[in-house]
Amino acid sequence: MTAAIATIWSKHMSKFVKNGEEWMATLFMPILWILLFGAGMKAMMGDMPLAGTDLPYVAFMAPGIVALTALSGAVNGGATLLDEKLRGILKEYLVAPIPRLSILLGNMLSNATKSLLQAIIILVVAVLIGASLSGNVLGWLLGLALMLVFALGFVGIASGVAMRAPNTGAYHALIFILNLPLLFASNALYPIDIMPAWLKVVAYINPTTYIIDLTRNLWFGAATTINGWLSVGVVLAWGLLGTWLGYASFKRSVR
Repeated sequence: MTAAIATIWSKHMSKFVKNGEEWMATLFMPILWILLFGAGMKAMMGDMPLAGTDLPYVAFMAPGIVALTALSGAVNGGATLLDEKLRGILKEYLVAPIPRLSILLGNMLSNATKSLLQAIIILVVAVLIGASLSGNVLGWLLGLALMLVFALGFVGIASGVAMRAPNTGAYHALIFILNLPLLFASNALYPIDIMPAWLKVVAYINPTTYIIDLTRNLWFGAATTINGWLSVGVVLAWGLLGTWLGYASFKRSVR
């Protein structure tokens, strides 16, 4: 199974590296957010901490945009699986002498890897325009590992939707709620403390809130507003839940 997973992962990563359109489809909007919105706020506020936080605004918003990038990469990965299904490539995998689960895992791991690479690029862009990383290198790596788990949860859900969707239009209609709505209904752009009560409830339900709070602390040294162990638990549970949902949908679809 390991060899089959590695082969599918390698195939998708090779295609991804050579496909500039796929890179830009995911990176274009996050880079605009960082450069236009982040730089604009920096020009207005300078290095003053955002009210209610201990970070300048560029550093405050950077983890949210990184999470958005990872999420968008996961959604695009589901679209790749759907394309393979519609073009009959998935059927070729299914008749090959390899475990069926390796097909799903190879796709999911390649999509999670793509999401992480794109997230790292956005983090670097944020640092270049003024978001200063903390000196905790282990914290950087732990933050990236948790971001990978977070992306894997969305990869699983996107894969599950792709396996059930009849066409690309239906896929994107169903998957739309995994993009900007989750960004705005979180602590990505403003602190939880200033939200109205109803939005706080939504933010605490949203797994994006927890990965953002963790990575603000691990990457930029900000004080956490949510218990750190609770956030780690939510992120890990989200990764497992998304993976299970993707597996359950795949298993039903290839009977």
